This record gives sequence, structure tokens and C-alpha cells, in this order.
Amino acid sequence: MEKMDIRLIALDMDGTVLHTDHTVSKENEQAIKRAIEKGIEVVFATGRHYSTCCNYASTLGVKYLITVNGAEIWSTDGELLDRNPLPIEALNKYQQIHQAYSPWTWLVSTDKVWRNEQPQNFNEYTWLKYGFDIKESIDRDEIIEELSSETDIELSNSSPTNIEVNAMGINKARAIEKLCKKLDIKMNQVMAMGDSLNDIKMIEEAGLGIAMENAQDEVKKVADWVTTHHTKDGVAQAINKWLMK
Repeated sequence: MEKMDIRLIALDMDGTVLHTDHTVSKENEQAIKRAIEKGIEVVFATGRHYSTCCNYASTLGVKYLITVNGAEIWSTDGELLDRNPLPIEALNKYQQIHQAYSPWTWLVSTDKVWRNEQPQNFNEYTWLKYGFDIKESIDRDEIIEELSSETDIELSNSSPTNIEVNAMGINKARAIEKLCKKLDIKMNQVMAMGDSLNDIKMIEEAGLGIAMENAQDEVKKVADWVTTHHTKDGVAQAINKWLMK
């Protein structure tokens, strides 16, 4: 592939930009800042809540954040640009699975992440995403099968042992598309990089889709190119190869 007219870089965070200790390497930081100086928009597209990623963005000069797998779009200065909560039917399904399997869970509301707990006044919150982390493959496969029959949710993961649930049609690719319209950028001018199933659609639909060396096999299969491991500055290598002379 030749170098392309890339105007926006969409970066997953965990397993992509971030090292295992949740820091950004000097090489990744420098590459991201060079891209921004070149006039390329860099966006974080993450499963994380805004509160757990805005500081990274501010430090690196990133202006926009796609959070909770696309359920929200934010500017780094705290302006909410888009929000897509879970429907009540999806929340009822969460309660059914939680009662039947008692898996380790996390729930993402508009204001906080609840880890293996939930508020007593559950129905008074606006929920954006929920997830289960399940080590036993039999239970995980059963839950995936049960959730797959639902028509109002979208399934993905951010690691091989977890399941993430958003509202139907909500994913990183759709959020990137919305942001591109705002910025007058086309999807074929996007480079997207990630490692998990919640990154597949943005990697497939971007002009240049890049998987990390540590990515799940399904992600590598749809990518245009595979960069090095997230612990070996894979983001920097991709930016330097494809966008810098």
C-alpha cells in the first residue's frame, strides 16, 4: 500500500496506545504529537469512560474522545457532542444474566463506572454500557449465545475473556463517522488502530485499518496491516511508516 491521504487517526487506548502499566511511551507520545503538528486530527476511540481518558487526551493535545465504545463523543474540554444510552430492554437482560450466572460485571453510567456492584436505585441512572468478565469459556459462550438473540444490543469485547454490550448500532465506527461529518473528513481518510473486537468495525471501515501485534486474530484478519506490540511502540511505528516522510 502506498501512503494515503490520512486526515484523522482513531486510536484505541488499552492494548494500543497504552503500555500494560497504563502509561504512554515517549515514542508513542512523540509520534502522536508529530501527527497533530502535521495537521492530522488524532482521536481516542475507546471503551473507557470520559473520566478515565480525558487527562491522557489533554496531555497529548488530542481534541476529541469517542468513549464507551461509541456511546458518547466528547471534546477534550468537556463538551458532550453525542450520547446513546442503553434501552430498558437491554438493562432487563443484564439483570437476568446477572442473576443467572453471577459473573464479574461492570456498568457504565453517564457519570461513573460501577465495578462488580450496582446502585440500589438502578433504574434512576442513565446507562451507556455493561460488561461481563468471565474466565470459564463454557459460561462465556452460553452468555454470548443468550445475548446474541437480542435485537436491541451490539456485542463486542475489549479482551478475550470479556463481553461488552452497547445499544444496537453503537460502535466506534459509527461514532467516527459522526465526528468525520463534523470535521468534513471522509472515512477513507481515516487511519484506525486497535486490538479487540470493539475495534473491528472501525478497522474495517477506515481507509487504513491497522491491528496491533497483540490483537485478537479476528482483528488481524480484517486489518490492512499489523504493527508491533502495544508494549513495543506499535502506534508510533504505524504513524511513522504510513504518515511521516
